[in-house]
Amino acid sequence: MKELNDLLLQIENAIPHWEKQNTTISQANVGWQLDHSLLVINGIISQLSQSNPNHYQWRPNWKRTYIQLRNSIPRGKARAPKQVRPIVNTSIEDLQNKLATAKNNIALLDKLNKNSYFTHPYFGDLNLKTTIWFLKLHTRHHLKIVNDIINKG
Repeated sequence: MKELNDLLLQIENAIPHWEKQNTTISQANVGWQLDHSLLVINGIISQLSQSNPNHYQWRPNWKRTYIQLRNSIPRGKARAPKQVRPIVNTSIEDLQNKLATAKNNIALLDKLNKNSYFTHPYFGDLNLKTTIWFLKLHTRHHLKIVNDIINKG
């Protein structure tokens, strides 16, 4: 969980830049990127904790395998599902509250069954280990965008 906590620290350090935007990098500003990342972390961990590990069943998925081999998400190729798409401009307070929730949620991961799972819209069911990989990959992807906006904005 150390890497996930390190990524949360990077999110925390980016919060003061929440209003920055550079449309040549992304149509969304830093706040949207951070909010989206935190919504994903909190939503997925909530789904993991509510899943029934007895229902998990691994299935091959070529999209998941391709992304696992690349170990990166291509920019601008996928749309965020509605439930993890921020709908209004966020505030520093809202980001800080979601960050605190994410810190608590990440601490719960150690207590979950290895076959706890969530269903990804493109990759299918991901068990705990694969979900942790995805959370790191997804958060790093959005932090790269955030850093590009901050450094080139």
